[in-house]
Parts: sequence; structure tokens; C-alpha cells
Amino acid sequence: MTDKINKEDNEWRRQLSDEQYQVCRQKGTEPPFTGKYYQCDDNGVFRCACCNTPLFHSDAKFDSGTGWPSFWEALNSEAVTKHEDVSHGMHRVEVVCSRCDAHLGHLFPDGPQPTGLRFCINSVALELDSE
Repeated sequence: MTDKINKEDNEWRRQLSDEQYQVCRQKGTEPPFTGKYYQCDDNGVFRCACCNTPLFHSDAKFDSGTGWPSFWEALNSEAVTKHEDVSHGMHRVEVVCSRCDAHLGHLFPDGPQPTGLRFCINSVALELDSE
């Protein structure tokens, strides 16, 4: 993996849109069924909107019916980091970009085979490099 990215809050604010900042840097969530990649079937690699790190491939994307883009695996084991999240009275697993710590979404154990996982990711945290 490429070197870790650490920026001051004001640098992130200048680089990102208001919605990207709220989701990626303040652990927010975009409204369901509104993100640009929710129903996207294009082929390619989904990268972190903050640092351009490759995170997910379209081959692992599926329609979970939840309103957010969902993937059954990350691009590789180093792409994302998982953290325990007990906010909002729930126990979840937060998924962040391993390179810049951008909040991407959450991981749930109710996805399809072969992994049984569902990476539920905010569209605004992603940029697609189409193939």
C-alpha cells in the first residue's frame, strides 16, 4: 500500500464537496437510493474519493436492495480497514480507506456467497474508473 495520507481538517474541507466532507471525514451517511453508484452497472474500479486508492471492483458489486452500493469483497485485504462502531445505539463494523481513513460505510454479514459479506458503501465516498 502507498504511504498513509494525513491532512489537516481545513485541507480536507478545501478538497472535498460539502457532502463528501460530511460523509468521509465526519462519518456521515448519504440518504439511501440517492447515490450516483447505487444503480450503476458500469465495469471498473471504485476508488476512494479522498485519496484515489483502489477499493472495490465492479465484479464484486451487487444489488442489496438497501439503497447504497454494496460489494461482497474489497479489492484486496489492504484496501480497507475495519473498526468497531457502537454509535447510534447499534453495534456495527465501520469500513474506512486504509490510506486516508475516509469513512466509506459499514460491513454486514448478510451478503452473497462466496464471502457472505456486504460492504455497504456511500456513493459519495467513491469515484469509478470505468474499464
